[in-house]
Amino acid sequence: MILHILKEPDPRLRIKAKAVEKVDDEIRQLMDDMLETMYNNDGMGLAAPQVGVDKRVIVMDLNAGTNEEPLVFCMANPEVLWASTETETTPQGCLSVPEVHASVTRPAKVNIRYLDRNNQQLEIEADGVLATCVQHEIDHLNGVLFIDYLSRLKQEMIQKKLKKLKKFHPI
Repeated sequence: MILHILKEPDPRLRIKAKAVEKVDDEIRQLMDDMLETMYNNDGMGLAAPQVGVDKRVIVMDLNAGTNEEPLVFCMANPEVLWASTETETTPQGCLSVPEVHASVTRPAKVNIRYLDRNNQQLEIEADGVLATCVQHEIDHLNGVLFIDYLSRLKQEMIQKKLKKLKKFHPI
């Protein structure tokens, strides 16, 4: 089922999501619906708060939008165990902040612990696109958007742009 994606400045995007007790059929269905919604909107990642669900669940397909084999990650309760001091600056966009792209600096490598679709606890070391994407999605679980990393001036310009967009594309 395709879900409705919340757009900035919806206050639900700023809530810290609650932990999932276990990955059961309900959470797996949420993950499937989130993936379908993400693909339908040409995204690479999606966090549950973006679809109005107050749970620590994210989905990503690092090969979305390419002809490559899907590289899908479904995570409940993802947490960063370690982050490198080395950083990487990459252009980012977000389904909840339409038509806005900006470069954000984040740790280049992170170790992540999470529950997978089978409720198994896993740990992975992420770098490159995976590191960027997983940190972006975990930020959503903490009520943080990628635009929060930008200067106050850039944030104000983006907020004006989003207000204009909303006038022309009301929900």
